Amino acid sequence: MNKILSIVVLMILSFSCSSTKFENSDFKYFDENNIQISKSKFNRIRSTNKLLDIPGDSSNHKKLTLRVKKEQLQDKSLLVTILENETNIKIDSTKPIVIIYYPGKDPCNSSGTVNQELRKFWFWELEKGLEQIAETKPIYIYKDHEGIEKSRGFLDWNKDPDNVIEKLFFKHHYPCSSFVVISKDGEYISRFGEFGKRTCLGNNRNDD
Repeated sequence: MNKILSIVVLMILSFSCSSTKFENSDFKYFDENNIQISKSKFNRIRSTNKLLDIPGDSSNHKKLTLRVKKEQLQDKSLLVTILENETNIKIDSTKPIVIIYYPGKDPCNSSGTVNQELRKFWFWELEKGLEQIAETKPIYIYKDHEGIEKSRGFLDWNKDPDNVIEKLFFKHHYPCSSFVVISKDGEYISRFGEFGKRTCLGNNRNDD
């Protein structure tokens, strides 16, 4: 794995925090291999933050999934072309591409309160760090715009073109938001869910 790619991922993760929330209703719970487990075991595994929970195959199912995925992009040049055409952002393919993805409003990214200036300062810190480490700037992509109004004044959000980013990297609705870092050779690391500030912008969150 490209060294710079790994450093960029670690840098972004240093800003992340997570929350653990579970419904009290009668759900069925499954591990990452789709094997049904007890609610207590599900909660115990989930509380380690090594795995993430997502909706299962039915409305009353919850499933654990890995938080990180490492793979090789089959056609990076096509992705770059699509992003440039749809966002009017010139992408330097020799530098890592960082995409922050917002899946739409959910209980995770709509809970808690945060001072707008603190939110703005956090993204400024993130962008400054990426510039220093990898000479790149994140591209902000959303699936559904509801909920991103609070950051529209200082972040340039772009609609996911034909759901390309979702199809390639974020096939489930992971809570809060996610990110992917793509190397110049097309290797990528996706980090799913609960991407937030180290000091925890919402309530009921603890550092990774």
